[in-house]
Amino acid sequence: MATEVRAFTAVVNPVSGGGKAFAHWEPVAELLRAAGATVRAERTRSREHAVQCATEAARRGEVVVAVGGDGMVRDAADGAVRGGGTLGIVPAGRGNDLARALGLPTDPAGLARLLLEGPTRQIDVLDVNGVIAPGNVYIGIDSLATRIINASRWVPALLLYRLAPVRAILSWRPAGYTVRVDDTAEQRMRAHTVVIANSGAYGHGLRIVPPAVLDDGLLDVMVVGDGPRSMIVKFMSEAKQGTHVHRPEVSLRTGLTVTVDADRPVPVCADGDEIAHLPATVTLLPAALTIIAPA
Repeated sequence: MATEVRAFTAVVNPVSGGGKAFAHWEPVAELLRAAGATVRAERTRSREHAVQCATEAARRGEVVVAVGGDGMVRDAADGAVRGGGTLGIVPAGRGNDLARALGLPTDPAGLARLLLEGPTRQIDVLDVNGVIAPGNVYIGIDSLATRIINASRWVPALLLYRLAPVRAILSWRPAGYTVRVDDTAEQRMRAHTVVIANSGAYGHGLRIVPPAVLDDGLLDVMVVGDGPRSMIVKFMSEAKQGTHVHRPEVSLRTGLTVTVDADRPVPVCADGDEIAHLPATVTLLPAALTIIAPA
């Protein structure tokens, strides 16, 4: 008996990758159509519009294809979870960290073949004050760097992801955080950043939280405690190899729900965008997202 061909709705961020998202999508779409698939495309106007398009496509039984960077993947995943559907990814942004973590191909033929015939797997996602995010939440110097990145889209991606943390360091001062993991007592500390990780990967290929696994049913909490600016520079250098987690000011924990607040406003970012305000409650939703990805 013939296998039913999947139907697809691409949710495309027109500004991703310097405005080249459709150029990444079209050759993939042509191959999908040649294989007999029904293919639609939605040009997104906002985060809310992207989530709406993805939710509606999922409810129609179509694969939601996120075409863009990690922010577009986050919004499409949000809709796929709400609509009970399946997510596919065509990486077309600057960071593409979740696609890299999943081991997705980057060529049109490989992507089309994966979307048509690839297996599905269930991964965990994070609920951040009601926003679904499959990757990571970060609150501190790295979320300040994200603000700088998103205000500098004209700078080449690799250069920008290396310069933005340096600019953030120059204007950053440690905040007083209150962190609670599950039902444990609140912890108060001065720190540079708090990361709640699902994939553990961001910053254009950095494994910021190496122990994090997408489908282990746990979120990983990393706190980078107070220290001189020179420490932050060393931290960023060591993060390229993952050895930063052995520094004395770095602590790691796992849990299911984390609440974070601070003694001043600090951006709350998830997968490349500022998405919430403090206090932030991050809850793991285990195996909530069905995604097409290599086994």
